[in-house]
Formats: sequence, C-alpha cells, structure tokens
Amino acid sequence: MTDTTAASPLSGNVLFYTKPEPLSVEAHSALGVDPVEKPYAFVARTNLVPLTVTEFAPAALSYPVIFVGENRQPVAVMGLRNGENLFVSDGGEFRPEAYIPAYVRRYPFVFANDEVQKRMILCVDLGAPFIKEGGATPLFIDGKPSPYVDQAMEFCNSFEQERQRTDAFVKLLNDLDLLDTREAIFTPRNPDGTAAAPQKIAEYYAVSEDKLKALPAEKLAELRDNGALGQIYAHLVSLLGWDRLIALAFQKAASTAPAAGNA
Repeated sequence: MTDTTAASPLSGNVLFYTKPEPLSVEAHSALGVDPVEKPYAFVARTNLVPLTVTEFAPAALSYPVIFVGENRQPVAVMGLRNGENLFVSDGGEFRPEAYIPAYVRRYPFVFANDEVQKRMILCVDLGAPFIKEGGATPLFIDGKPSPYVDQAMEFCNSFEQERQRTDAFVKLLNDLDLLDTREAIFTPRNPDGTAAAPQKIAEYYAVSEDKLKALPAEKLAELRDNGALGQIYAHLVSLLGWDRLIALAFQKAASTAPAAGNA
C-alpha cells in the first residue's frame, strides 16, 4: 500500500536525498517546483548510480553495468573516482548521449518504508533546490495532490516494482553462483607519454562467462525464456565501457591541465 501522508517513523537512507519528508498537504501545501534548466547537478558528485534490471540494455550503451556491495547492487559506473562524474557537468547537464537512470529521474520523490503500518510512503526531498514555496508547479491543488504529484506517485510505484524485479534477478544470479570478483585496470601515462605502472581503479562483481557456459542446457533455456539471459548479456557487453570511461577521464584531465608554457 502507498500513501502521501504519515505520522509513523520512517526507515531507510537513499543516495541524493538530504531532507526527505513524508509528503502531506498539511506541511507542504504551499510548495511547488520551479523549472530548472540543468536539473541534474545533484548527480555531479556521484560516480555510481543504482540501476534496475530492465535498464541494463539502455544503460550499457553509456556505462559499465556492475554489481557492488554485500547485496550485489547493480549500478551504472559514471566515474573512476568517488565524487567524480564524467557524464554530468558541475552545472547539472548530462552528456547528450548518456542514458539517465530511473533512480535519477524520480528525484526529488522517493518511497520510504513505514514499518509500523507496513506501507510505502511518498516522500519529497525538501533539500532539492527546485522545491520552493510558491513554485511554478504546485504540489497540491485545492487540498489534493496535483497532477505533478500523481505522476510522481505513478513513477515511484513503477520504480518499486522494477526494484523488486531487480532483487529477484540478483537472487537468481546468487543462487546459480554466477557472480565473480573482477578488477578494472588501466595504465596511466607518464609526462613523456610512456606507460606508467598499471593501476587498479575498481573491484566489483560481474557474471562469470565460464560459469554461465557451464550451466546445463535446460537452465540456459530457462534464463533465455524468462528474459534473464538477455539482461546478463547486456551487463557483459557493458563492461567494454571501462575503456570509454578511461578515455573520458583523460579528456577531462587534458581540458583542465594548464597549457604548456603558462606560468
């Protein structure tokens, strides 16, 4: 069950959200959303963004799709270092060719768990710079959620369903013991252009192609028929994107380096 009001304690912390509150007409009737030319500045200091499994294919065109942490959370890799995003400018613009994950697009709304009443509560991040008193697009009209909020509720409902589907997909990978630890390695350049010592830039989980090939034919057919095999291949193809990330990092470093001969 979902709702837009709550009096019970909420649980859970989520990336990007600094001041999430359960949305209610009593507390937020005067708030609205102002249009923002470059609305994704909140992503510019994040190098890993969560993905749902149905996003693997479109995300694979832009980013490595990997699994991280104890829960094997699937994420899109957008930078080589913490606090660095090579696809989002400081001003909040995504690169035009980059896929924008649903996790980003649902902001500033999010569901939170009401553990007392066992339901999901729609929250809004009051820390979002475009949420303002008297904003152009109101959150409530005549004491009821506006069409903007109704649309956000629908999007968050869909996202929650995809999140549950993603949990089931990761459980399937774990049950089949398909995930192995991998490292992403790159070789930096010395000032004279020669290769320096290789450096590890990431350690993560990925599907083992050897383990996948070793599965019985009937299990592979089952993965094909339920759509999981296509998502696995999208993930594996996405790992070619590490080279793109490295190239973008070099490009960014070159653009910010002082010109030769400058004091």
